[in-house]
Amino acid sequence: MARCQMLEEERRRREEAEKRLQDETFHRQQLVEKEVKMRAKNFSQARPMTRYLPIRKEEFDLRSHVESSGHSVETCYHLILTEKMCKGYLVKMGGKIKSWKKRWFVFDRLKRTFSYYVDKHETKLKGVIYFQAIEEVYYDHLRSATKSPNTSLTFCVKTHDRLYYMVAPSAEAMRIWMDVIVTGAEGYTQFMN
Repeated sequence: MARCQMLEEERRRREEAEKRLQDETFHRQQLVEKEVKMRAKNFSQARPMTRYLPIRKEEFDLRSHVESSGHSVETCYHLILTEKMCKGYLVKMGGKIKSWKKRWFVFDRLKRTFSYYVDKHETKLKGVIYFQAIEEVYYDHLRSATKSPNTSLTFCVKTHDRLYYMVAPSAEAMRIWMDVIVTGAEGYTQFMN
């Protein structure tokens, strides 16, 4: 009788363990399916990598490109954006003396230059970055810019011979500037051979 009771209890424990295993397997399967759906959704909403390549086409409309990237250009009053140009103030760190100065920047797709001036009258040119020299544009996530006026709005423009640190007036302005400048980043292509 005791042996029968022990066998019955053992069978009941195995059935419970098997039921827990089935429940766990079913739960894991649901999690996997949910993760797959989330990945598929994120992938379908993701911007294609071609958005981060330089664009050389003559008929390219810069403003339309930026708007189609999800930026609200209308509400970002910190910059002027047309089909061939982007203009606005950025604070730039100096090359030799590491002081921060407010400069008027002009990204010109026709001249293929990213120039900066003392002010928006564009009379005193302070420097020019040619599209061919621009290798990368990225957010300064390492906070490497010394004494940045605003670390959360600092981004970098890497050229063949220098790293430019810039601070945008707002988060949206920074995202727009980065997407704009990347369309002219022709410098990295020489390493793709």
